[in-house]
Amino acid sequence: MNFDLSPAWISIKVTLTATVIVFFLGLITAWLMTKYNGRWKGLIDGILTLPLVLPPTVAGFGILLLIGNNGPVGKFLEIFGVNIIFSWYAAVIAAIVVAFPLMYKTTMGAFEQIDPNILSAARTLGASEAKVFWRVAVPVARPGIAAATALTFARCLGEFGATLMVAGSIPGKTETIPIAIYFATQGGEMQVALIWVLIIFAISLTVLVINNYWESRKKNQQRGFGG
Repeated sequence: MNFDLSPAWISIKVTLTATVIVFFLGLITAWLMTKYNGRWKGLIDGILTLPLVLPPTVAGFGILLLIGNNGPVGKFLEIFGVNIIFSWYAAVIAAIVVAFPLMYKTTMGAFEQIDPNILSAARTLGASEAKVFWRVAVPVARPGIAAATALTFARCLGEFGATLMVAGSIPGKTETIPIAIYFATQGGEMQVALIWVLIIFAISLTVLVINNYWESRKKNQQRGFGG
């Protein structure tokens, strides 16, 4: 049995990079949408959440239209000799697109649970909007943000459809664990596929268990302080 560990390292690299980017994008977007009450809020929220309900292949097709060799971004980057398609950068972009709605919606839900009086008190004391966000809203919503980050990490790790369309399956370059599972199964290498299934299962479960433990510990500490 020939077992190559490169899909694991590629998955970790792609997942960590995408999770960090989605964390900040989702955090800021969720805060802005929480404050925004304009007439277009429903439409904007729908667009931002759309990748959550669309098939990943549709998201991948959209990314191809944008950053492919014939897409506007792809043509612009080609001027500088940069080609994103079929690189690990494309895998990162695919993971960002499909995981962003999870971070955005979960975090926005956490922000909406904050008592408005807390935010108003901070503003009354002279805190700028940036300080209200980073020093009041984010700490108060921390459990929800942590849960959103854990879900985002797991979603990025398990991304398959969009990644296959924009990054392909190049061994040692763009072949992530889900893609390795798919092609190992197609090639009849069931033992290899099973090993990868167990690895990704263990990683995802570990992240979720750690997050649940952290949330439980925080709740117990708050109850202790309350008592």
